[in-house]
Amino acid sequence: MTRDTAPETNRSLPIALLRAREKVMGPIRAMLADVGVTEQQWRVLRVLAERGTLDPTEIADRSCLLMPSLTRILQTLTAKGLITREAHPTDRRRQLVSITDAGRQLIADNLKESQRLNAWLRESFGADKLDALLDLLNELDALDRDPRG
Repeated sequence: MTRDTAPETNRSLPIALLRAREKVMGPIRAMLADVGVTEQQWRVLRVLAERGTLDPTEIADRSCLLMPSLTRILQTLTAKGLITREAHPTDRRRQLVSITDAGRQLIADNLKESQRLNAWLRESFGADKLDALLDLLNELDALDRDPRG
């Protein structure tokens, strides 16, 4: 490969990440389809179950969603009774979002399948390699990008 040609697709990080994402998310999507939530809705529920009541900006950041998408997702999850939204006690312009008991139950009902999928991945890929991959991906996520480049 020369400097003016792109790497082969099997050595392209964006393509490798997409392929890996599809390998991991395929079985999870099937699980979620059975319970009637999208992967984006699931991410929001998981973040709220893990972190407690949050404002939408923090939910968007922690669940890797853009605010316009999150707004629609919050409306849907509210309509399904899986979250509640209320005005911030000291700043009425802000909102606080919490998971409901029904939202927690949805997660609990799917915990065994989620654990089974995780165990399959850990066993198939190897625990040490999976831990190393997660460490590397978190390190990559933490990089600051040069705004000029």
